[in-house]
Amino acid sequence: MPYMYIVQCADGSFYVGSTWNIERRLWQHTAGDGAAYTRRRRPVTLVYLEEGPRIEDAYAREKQVQGWSRAKRLALIEGRPADLAPLSVRRHRPEKSPP
Repeated sequence: MPYMYIVQCADGSFYVGSTWNIERRLWQHTAGDGAAYTRRRRPVTLVYLEEGPRIEDAYAREKQVQGWSRAKRLALIEGRPADLAPLSVRRHRPEKSPP
């Protein structure tokens, strides 16, 4: 089964990925054979895992979550689905007036 996953790096940052084989992918991240981002921030810990029917779905979900703020990712990781929608609202920033 394909997966979308989130690992927390040693520096507290999150890495979002997708894979067919989660055990192998976690081993790669741990061994330093994974992404360059996690290679420089080991060790990593799996903090979230979603299983899906198709790799295309896992990849699309990966790209979606990669675009989220840290606060929204934490809500997902911590199992707070009610907080996801409010965290999606963009704060209004006043438009710049012409010079």
